[in-house]
Amino acid sequence: MKRFIPVILLVGLLAACDSRPTTVTTDIASPVTVQEVGRGSISRLINTTGTALAVEQVTLNSQMEGLYFVDINPATGKPFKMGDKVRKGQSIAHFVDKEYENSTALKVKQMNLEIARQNLESTKVLFEKGGATQSEVTNQEISVINAENDYYSATLRDAAMRVTSTIDGVITNMPHYTQGVKLSSNQEIATVMNYYKMYMEVNLPESVSTTIEAGQPVYITHYTLPDDTLSGVLSEISPAISSETRTFLAKITIDNPDLLIRPGMFVKGDIIVEQSVDVLVIPKNVVVTGRNRKQVYVVENNTAILRRITTGLEDSENIEVTGGLNENESLVITGFETLRENAKVKIIR
Repeated sequence: MKRFIPVILLVGLLAACDSRPTTVTTDIASPVTVQEVGRGSISRLINTTGTALAVEQVTLNSQMEGLYFVDINPATGKPFKMGDKVRKGQSIAHFVDKEYENSTALKVKQMNLEIARQNLESTKVLFEKGGATQSEVTNQEISVINAENDYYSATLRDAAMRVTSTIDGVITNMPHYTQGVKLSSNQEIATVMNYYKMYMEVNLPESVSTTIEAGQPVYITHYTLPDDTLSGVLSEISPAISSETRTFLAKITIDNPDLLIRPGMFVKGDIIVEQSVDVLVIPKNVVVTGRNRKQVYVVENNTAILRRITTGLEDSENIEVTGGLNENESLVITGFETLRENAKVKIIR
């Protein structure tokens, strides 16, 4: 008697014997951070350093012998001291000497001048009416001139009793003397510096001599002022190049209205030799270079697209894009190092 194996069972056994694992291929999305391509300004700079100095400095000395007194600063209500601001013509200290003051006789000289002027006017009126001669008028004019000279000399002598600033600025040195002590003439009373404007002299390499010119703007920074950049200008350039150092001298003028930079500070000056405004600017470190190409990754539909770009000006952090990118495109700024073209990406914020 013949035995039959069901066909269905046989097929099932064959299928079980041929069972092999099935491989499923999936792309893993790489995490990246993006930013929109935007517009900005960028400059090509020449870096230099130098010491910032005050444009004006005066040392005020005593002009006479007398008892020394420090004046009251009206801005503080206290005696003047180092660090106080002063105006041109403002008195910082004064001297008292009664004998000197009496010899000056300023008020008497002023009264004599007023009387001489009145006499001259009266004589002129009489001359017009025939009551005085031309000689009398001339004599009165001479009297006025003499009185004016006497009064002017007295004002100079009176001014010598006060120590006044000859510039707008800040008191940077003020030797201590006891109030009321007797000082001789020609003793230092105060040093005043005007550093609302400053300057610094720099030595520039011969290689940039054809690049810079007077009038170019300069960014001024100091390490103690990380958030403040002052403006300056390249004001003077020497045409002579040193045969020893292959450098030439230039002067930078600095605007310092808030007195942030102090005299003697060692500052950095970035001379702007070329500038582009309202252009596409991207971070310099996202540019992938190779085979004389500059490329960046942008994201389109969650896919990394490698885009070749052309560039213009660059500084220490950014670079100008002149072609290959459009404004508001999503530029990959982190995670691009391990990307490959057309790879799937996941944008993280």
